[in-house]
Amino acid sequence: MALKGNLRDFSLTQLLNLIHLAKKSGTLFLENSTIQVWLAFREGKLAYAKYGDEDNSLAAILYNARKLTANQFRTIQERGSSMNDKELGLLLVNAGYLTQQDVLSSLQEYLNSVVQRLYAWVEGVFYFDHDRLPPTDKINLRLNLENLIIEGARRVKEVEQLQDEIPSLDIALKFRDRPDTNVKNLRLSKEEWRVVSFVNPKNSLKQIAQALKMNETEIRRVAYGLVQAGVVEMVRPERTTPRPITPGIPNASPQEQASLVRRIIQRIRSL
Repeated sequence: MALKGNLRDFSLTQLLNLIHLAKKSGTLFLENSTIQVWLAFREGKLAYAKYGDEDNSLAAILYNARKLTANQFRTIQERGSSMNDKELGLLLVNAGYLTQQDVLSSLQEYLNSVVQRLYAWVEGVFYFDHDRLPPTDKINLRLNLENLIIEGARRVKEVEQLQDEIPSLDIALKFRDRPDTNVKNLRLSKEEWRVVSFVNPKNSLKQIAQALKMNETEIRRVAYGLVQAGVVEMVRPERTTPRPITPGIPNASPQEQASLVRRIIQRIRSL
């Protein structure tokens, strides 16, 4: 009997636990409205992953892990297109550019990141193909699932808490009249600043999430963090008619983004 269904009925944590306990080999395909993800296993251990259309080649993974410089990455792309990941990894290790541990740890971090992103999914379908084994031209790991399952259980509790705190995304954010934090020393992530640039009583969280291509868990997490920091408060949207929204400065350069941040802070401090 094929293993398939919906993540609303059978969670990723339950899927991984089943694969782990049954020591299954094959590929788990997960898909939502925009992305398809592959998780390939050998005897209940995670061997390979691919998230949507992103580049999961060894060169890209090593570059994103800061094991390769931009020049090295470009050179590999230009000259190493005929090599598969196993051949490239062996070449880099034998040439002394990297150690075997550098390669394996970078791949492990990538596999972990793919699974962690999947834990943010609140809906999607899945199918397990017993006949689709991990690709032989890729470096296959044997990553134990125990820690991923434990982390998954923690993420499930976090999602439930966020849903309790922000039950609906049809609410908006506005800057507090008197911020509860010292905005001069405010340190926000790039993702949080992107959301801050959309803060307006006319923009619902659902609209902001759609504009920034964030899922429900991601927008809830950022909004809850901003509320807890005392920078914003939740309000009913001033306008309920759906309409496209744009950031404060579309396609802004780093200098323009910095200017936007300063103006936001000045606006908060002047209230």
